[in-house]
Amino acid sequence: MAKVRMIDIAVNFTDGMFKGIYNGKQCHVSDIAAVLSRAWSAGVDRIIVTGGSLEESKEALAIAETDGRLFCTVGVHPTRCKEFEESGDPENHFQALLSLAREGIEKGKVVAIGECGLDYDRLHFCAAEIQKKYFEKQFELAYATKLPMFLHMRAATEDFCEIVERNKDRFSAGVAHSFTGSAEDCDKLLSFSNIYIGVNGCSLKTTDNFDVVRAIPVERMMIETDSPYCEIKNTHAGINFVKSVWPSKKKEKYNQECIVKGRNEPCLVRQVLEVVAGSKSINDIDQLSRTLYHNTCRVFFPHDLDSAADALLADGRDS
Repeated sequence: MAKVRMIDIAVNFTDGMFKGIYNGKQCHVSDIAAVLSRAWSAGVDRIIVTGGSLEESKEALAIAETDGRLFCTVGVHPTRCKEFEESGDPENHFQALLSLAREGIEKGKVVAIGECGLDYDRLHFCAAEIQKKYFEKQFELAYATKLPMFLHMRAATEDFCEIVERNKDRFSAGVAHSFTGSAEDCDKLLSFSNIYIGVNGCSLKTTDNFDVVRAIPVERMMIETDSPYCEIKNTHAGINFVKSVWPSKKKEKYNQECIVKGRNEPCLVRQVLEVVAGSKSINDIDQLSRTLYHNTCRVFFPHDLDSAADALLADGRDS
């Protein structure tokens, strides 16, 4: 494997699948250590663990503290925004999130507010009005902590962009992760100069998805797995561009040397990189990885921006 440096901006390590639990059934031991080992060997340099509720954000922070290359977000996913009101004291719930974010910042671990946004595909979990109310509320977290936003947008472009526009001065930058929208949706997001697009297997599923990703400027893109979900499957439009593969076994025949068939994991962000390169006819995958790495540092790791920029300059001198 070529030496590339990648940052997986979205990993759901709090999901039961990484504890070996599938649909409530224990199929194998917890294996985050083995998963991380494969990621580091594949060229993954850092991973951002996603928080989607107050409790999940606490767990994400605890996981991030186990390795210097792990970081996390703090926030409430749109489908879980009812937790503010179900807590009995929405303001107190907000303050608990703020305290947790500040604790994580002090530890050098929390790098974004989120995952937050709007999801109109899954209104059965949370009504649109509640989603909008607490999406807007979370910009107060970003403003108070000076952190960027880790954003989620599904079938809600108009309302999402309206709320972002109202709050554009309250956050430094952000990424609309796991993007699966249309070319028009993409253009609307890119009209915000401080928002990047996060691409994973779900972003590369259909020919239409593939065409949208092809048109995203690499300077405005980040890559992710959103594991254990959103793997690149054999039926996906860009599968022929995948070069890196790992041995796999079904969960029932678990072997820590193999990836679990059907469960995405961070090492596979390399496949996303390969498909993005293929979609754009980019032969120099190292250069592409450096650009994406620099984008990610610009938003989530600004203190490392100089070293990322130096790497880009050095690459330009060498080529």
